[in-house]
Formats: sequence, C-alpha cells, structure tokens
Amino acid sequence: DDSEVTDALLSAASSCKHGGNIAPESRAAKAVSWTSLKRHNSSKSYTAISAYGVKSGPIAVLRTNRDVTSVKWHRKGDYFSTVSPKAGAAAVLIHQLSKAASQQPFGKAKGEAQLACFHPQKPFLFVATKEHVRVYHLVKQVMVKRLMSGCRHISSLDVHVSGDHVIVGSLDRRLVWFDLDLASTPYKTLKYHERALRSVGFHPRYPLMASASDDGSIHVFHSMVYSDLMRNPLIVPVKVLRGHSVVKSLGALSMVFHPTQPWLFSAGADGNIHLFQDL
Repeated sequence: DDSEVTDALLSAASSCKHGGNIAPESRAAKAVSWTSLKRHNSSKSYTAISAYGVKSGPIAVLRTNRDVTSVKWHRKGDYFSTVSPKAGAAAVLIHQLSKAASQQPFGKAKGEAQLACFHPQKPFLFVATKEHVRVYHLVKQVMVKRLMSGCRHISSLDVHVSGDHVIVGSLDRRLVWFDLDLASTPYKTLKYHERALRSVGFHPRYPLMASASDDGSIHVFHSMVYSDLMRNPLIVPVKVLRGHSVVKSLGALSMVFHPTQPWLFSAGADGNIHLFQDL
C-alpha cells in the first residue's frame, strides 16, 4: 500500500515534460527545469528493492543555473529546498515533488545564501548567509526575524523538532544556539572543536545534539528542551566520537542522526562512513 501511495506521489515528477510544471512567466522558469527519467528504461538494469517488486531508479533530474551545494527536505516529504550560492536572487529554490513544480521565493539577493531549512510545523523558511540567519514567512512573504550569529562564515544549520530553537555551525569553530522565543542574539556559543565545523544537527526524537569538525571528531551533547517556557534549555557535553582521519586539513564533513534510534552516521574526508551506536 505504501508503495502504491509513493508511486502516486511521484507520478507527476516521473511523467513531467521537459521543464516541469512551472508557469512560464514565473521567476523559477529561468532558474530551474525538470526532466523526467523513465524508470523502466530498457538500457539500464534496475533491481527490485522491496516486496512490492517494482524496479527502482531515478525519477527526475532538476537542472539549475549554478552548482547546488545544499538540499533540505520539509518534514512532510513533499517539498524540498535547494541552495546555489552563486545564483544571485535564484540562490534559494523551493520544489514540490507531487506537482513537479518549483518556486523562486526571492526577487533580490540579500547576501550570498549558504543554506536553507524549513520550520518543522509553521510556514517559515530559514535562510543562512555567511553571517546571519533570516527567517521568512512563506505565506505572508515577509521577513519575520534576523538572527545575528556573530560568526564569520556559517557552514551548517539545523532546526529543533519543536521549531523554537536553531543551531548554527561556522568555519571559525563556533556552534551557536538560538532560542527564538528569547532574542535574535545567541543563547549559547560553544567552542569545543579545534578546527572548522562542517555539520551540526539535532536528534529528531532524543535530547541529543552533535557537531562534526575538520579536527576529525564529532562532539555529542545532551540538549534538553523543556515544554515549560520559563526553563532554559540544558546543554551538557556527553561524548567525543573519534574515527575519521584528517586528509588535507579536512576531517568529519557531515553527520546525521538516525530518525528513531540513538545512532549517529558520519562521513569524512578519508572516504569512510561510520555508524556510532547507543550514544
């Protein structure tokens, strides 16, 4: 049943004409185009990956004018955002999978966008430039807040599942925590790593937070967020995970938590992907 629902969701993307279902007069028409890839391509051999038995393979290709450096999904799985820092006003694009359509939310560039991330519940979009994080209301099409990080170059961004807390990692070794209910300035600034931070993230289920750095280590923190608004978040260092070797001044490049288990995956410049269990 899930596979049939998935096929229905992907039908627009897998059968779209060149360019996708983007209005020709829209800004996005010049910034991105969709191209359908038939999954049952006789020239390629795809193997079944589920009991449902349908062969798997690429669905569609999205081509942008400049290199894409970041992709983030919306929690519900239909929308995703892409960031092309060198594309000017078209740096941030929002795509809808079920319609094979794209939108360009901004007509002008305010700084060079580095990252974009959706709010887990509300129609907000977080866009990070090198020094600031701007929060936009997608329905009202206005900026609602600008977060002052104090960093020289933001490299990573994540939003807590509650939607009230944001963490930012930077190339100048800082992990910055924002409490959106308190202020536009950092609630905490942590400097535990010896080199640049490449990836930060919250666990979607457990009170855990982690940061990966070019020093080859991953720092795991207990990060408890209370439902009582009068209590401040509790941040306590828990573990330092080592295993990646430093290659040409690059170490642990990316990390992500398992969606339900207290596990952490990390990828490094040494070409290895590690799984750390039972944090």
